Amino acid sequence: MRTRLSTKGQVVLPQKVRENLGLRPGDLLDTRIDGLRIILTPTRPRARKGRIVKDELTGWPVLAAGKNAPVLTSKQVEELLADFP
Repeated sequence: MRTRLSTKGQVVLPQKVRENLGLRPGDLLDTRIDGLRIILTPTRPRARKGRIVKDELTGWPVLAAGKNAPVLTSKQVEELLADFP
């Protein structure tokens, strides 16, 4: 993918890059130079936004976190919900 440097020194990250990394306007990026490369690294991953969708199998509403969301085990879900009121 290519992008262009503006007269103000700004670079637009391609949409696929932003989507893949979950980047949104206002996110901070660390910048460093490695030889002739410019390396941009998000300062910290932003929390994913979940959404409620209809489960295809049961028809019940379920929480979806997106295609790149980590898969949780039953034990991890149990631990997350342990303090839930």
